[in-house]
Amino acid sequence: MFVLIIRTIILFFIVVFVMRLMGKRQLGQLQPYELVITIMISELATLPMQDVRLPLLLGVIPILTMLILQIILSEVQLHFETLRKIIDGKPSILLRDGKLDTAALREQRINVDDLMEELRISGHFNFSDLAYIILENNGQLSIIPKAELAPVTKKDLNIPSTEDSLPVILILNGKVQSSNLKSINKSDKWLKNQIKNQKITNYEDIYLAMVDSNRNFYCQRKEQK
Repeated sequence: MFVLIIRTIILFFIVVFVMRLMGKRQLGQLQPYELVITIMISELATLPMQDVRLPLLLGVIPILTMLILQIILSEVQLHFETLRKIIDGKPSILLRDGKLDTAALREQRINVDDLMEELRISGHFNFSDLAYIILENNGQLSIIPKAELAPVTKKDLNIPSTEDSLPVILILNGKVQSSNLKSINKSDKWLKNQIKNQKITNYEDIYLAMVDSNRNFYCQRKEQK
């Protein structure tokens, strides 16, 4: 039993390490070959865990082989467009200027009900309002409205605007995040003045304090037990 636990822990960290090297894309954003490799890695990892008689290397070596294969294929696709189309395929246009391409729908085995469901999820209702619907290689739909129906932006209305910045956490669960405080060029004295304005005297009483995307100070106390 102890050996099984150790082998499981080792394989867990190996698989996590391999998946990190493969990149940070979510499952729904994987290309077909990446999804195949991911599934194969999970299957290979279970073999040595289920049968302790099998050498650990029986799972490790194929997993590392899958990693190397994924890296090679990724590099090949960066340099050769033709091979990229062969491996990944190419996007399919399901709708153009409000008109469905029935041949593309049949080829991709997509029915109109499923397409309407995706439209509703994305906040669209009418095919006639859309310029394109494109089925991307990773299986996601790109839904592009016609230009006259696209959302109005501040730029369209000539409204002045500033770029939002990333929120920065300064205190989390009573602990000051010194590196984050330094990153926004603020001192501990400034932080103390900010929480003093919130009628708080101790950092330990704060659950979360941060500078939001508009550079406003936000603070929340810990809940009383």
